[in-house]
Parts: sequence; structure tokens; C-alpha cells
Amino acid sequence: MWVDVPPIPEALVVNIGDFLQFISNDKFKSAQHRVLSNFVGPRVFIACFFSTRHHPTTRIYGPIKELLSEDNPAKYRETSISDLHVHYTQKCSSGTFFLLHIRI
Repeated sequence: MWVDVPPIPEALVVNIGDFLQFISNDKFKSAQHRVLSNFVGPRVFIACFFSTRHHPTTRIYGPIKELLSEDNPAKYRETSISDLHVHYTQKCSSGTFFLLHIRI
């Protein structure tokens, strides 16, 4: 679904990714990023990606413990970046979000 968001002059827009939604236990929601440029004035785009490709790790990630409670239990299982990467490369190119793969 497309949502037209009017621009705010000199605003900083941050599109969070699925990983932040995952570790925040849905406190922050990721969104598919689509942009139509109006070709008026400069537009700056800076992409930042989280990767352990050059420094492999067996670390397990999950929702931040301090955000969990009886009223807000974990919505995602703990997993490794390598497991997420394998699922993403096999399934997400066809439109399946990796968050569904780790959802409890």
C-alpha cells in the first residue's frame, strides 16, 4: 500500500529496517521504502547496512530484554545473523519478509 507523505522542508527522514523492528520487539516498525523524487532541489540519500560478513560471529540476537515484560512478551525468537541471511537470500527476494520467519 502506498502512503503519500508530504515533505517537510529541511527534515531528516529515517527509514528503519526489519532488524530494528526485531530487536525492539515491534516498538519501532519497519516499512518498505519507496520514493518518488520531485527533482526540485538537492536530495541526499545515505544507506547504512548491518553486516557481519567480514567478521563472522555466532552471536545470537533477539528482542532487547529490557523491553520485555509479562504484558509485552517476546514476539520473535532469538536467532543468528547467519540464519537471517540464509533465509533472506532464499525467501525474501520473492517478497517474504524475514520477520515472519522468526515470529513466535
